[in-house]
Amino acid sequence: MSTTDERITGAQSLIRSMEYAGVDVVFGIPGGAILPAYDPLMDSAKVRHILVRHEQAAGHAAEGYAAATGRVGVCMATSGPGATNLVTPIADAHMDSVPMVAITGQVPSSAIGTDAFQEADIRGITMPITKHNYLVTDPAEIPRAIAEAFHLASTGRPGPVLVDVSKDALQAMTTFEWPEEINLAGYHPVTKPHSKQIREAARLIMESKRPVLYVGGGVIRANAGPQLKALAELTGLPVITTLMARGAFPDSHPQHLGMPGMHGSVAAVGSLQKADLIIALGARFDDRVTGKLSTFAPDATIIHADIDPAEISKNRFADVPIVGDVGEVMTELTSALGEEMAAGKRGDYDAWWAILNRWRETYPLGYDLPTDGSLSPQYVIERLGAISGPDSVYAAGVGQHQMWGAQIVKYEKPRTWLNSGGLGTMGYAVPAAMGAKVGLPGTTVWAIDGDGCFQMTNQELVTCAINEVPIKVALINNSSLGMVRQWQTLFYNERYSETDLHSHRLPDFVKLADAYGCHGLRCERPEDVDSVIEKAMGLNDAPVVIDFVVHRDAMVWPMVAAGTSNDDILVAREMAPSWDSEE
Repeated sequence: MSTTDERITGAQSLIRSMEYAGVDVVFGIPGGAILPAYDPLMDSAKVRHILVRHEQAAGHAAEGYAAATGRVGVCMATSGPGATNLVTPIADAHMDSVPMVAITGQVPSSAIGTDAFQEADIRGITMPITKHNYLVTDPAEIPRAIAEAFHLASTGRPGPVLVDVSKDALQAMTTFEWPEEINLAGYHPVTKPHSKQIREAARLIMESKRPVLYVGGGVIRANAGPQLKALAELTGLPVITTLMARGAFPDSHPQHLGMPGMHGSVAAVGSLQKADLIIALGARFDDRVTGKLSTFAPDATIIHADIDPAEISKNRFADVPIVGDVGEVMTELTSALGEEMAAGKRGDYDAWWAILNRWRETYPLGYDLPTDGSLSPQYVIERLGAISGPDSVYAAGVGQHQMWGAQIVKYEKPRTWLNSGGLGTMGYAVPAAMGAKVGLPGTTVWAIDGDGCFQMTNQELVTCAINEVPIKVALINNSSLGMVRQWQTLFYNERYSETDLHSHRLPDFVKLADAYGCHGLRCERPEDVDSVIEKAMGLNDAPVVIDFVVHRDAMVWPMVAAGTSNDDILVAREMAPSWDSEE
């Protein structure tokens, strides 16, 4: 234990604890209860503070930082509304397994429970959406709480941890003691998989005729991309990567079938539906992937590997449950399969690949250009990905532009696609891109945003401009809440109730960008797309916003309507593939 006899305030202890935890940046806003911590923060040579314009953005920026770098993201807010404004990003981080520590001030301990000014039971509020949380009222407990918080956030299944510190604990005098070891009773994540389960999984893979590797975001969180590639190439199995796993396996790889789910490729969705064996790796059988659960993959045996035992058999019964770090699971599974092959055994998947390749060729991902010559949003995103390339980071909001970003941009590396997958949080893109750019200052970072999402958090462009964080924003402006409009087109007889944002008129996003100290550009013609993107790529002294004024009735295809079976996937408004005819 690192101990000093020096008497310091709880606030000084908090900042020193953050330094010991390796924090290099924190996103936040001061206020009454947390204010004591902001005074010693001024003197820290190690911790950079970025003053955001809304606490929600502090949380999403911490998420973006964490998702892009793999390190724990940190946000800080005051009590009451400051803390409750962090609830959405905390819930977002919980759903998407993002390592994050949120530090909040609390009213003095003597006032807790009295409905004091700016009091909120943030520990109780966030209990369902954090891995763990703390209320610290003794300044001597601050270092241990912070050390444990970072350990919990970054180990096992990553996630958010909240540390709420009362104002009197921040103001009181204490000594600093940093724990060198963390041993939390009852918290011992299993990382090494059971060898019997590995052997059984290897046997099933060898015996199966229609297997598929169903890869989830856990593979990226575990930094297990190399292990996935080794397993896939040894076996020759088809690979699908979920919305949260884009980039875990290269899009250019011939074994990659694309993304499964509500807006996944026909080949990826079909591979699950017709599989006789699904090897789920760091995935959770989310409803957006399974469609109507009772009709999902009816003939498949399930191997499910996850570090969180609570996920296994939660939605779909696992015939072979494997608890462990997904990287270690794949390493041991590859070794076991190698032994099987050395003994002369080989899987026979040729007939399966013939079916999959037929689906891939018959139903490729594509889009129709508008007949009136207006700008296609899919074309914009396609050119953006091609020009900026696979070394860039792309953060998306939620809706049509998110699905096009996931479908169309070619991802070759992990941690290059950031989005709000589980919670589906509008307003995520701009602050998440900011956090990613802070964590990776030498990388080009794009926020692919819609005009609906953008108007929820675009004030953070000021934060970016002042702090010299030159993100780039591709604003897909269809003057609508696009995904909701698509549903109204398909399921509500084109009754467009409250989805017209009038964004082609108000606001003027170019003027808004200029007012925020950014470069504002506009593109309305297909022939201008490349030159505008290239111009934005050359502007690195300030954030850039491109207002792409696009056709408002573009649709995201394929589509599995909510609550329906994956068998009912539509590749156009009234066109569904027939699995049986393709076998």
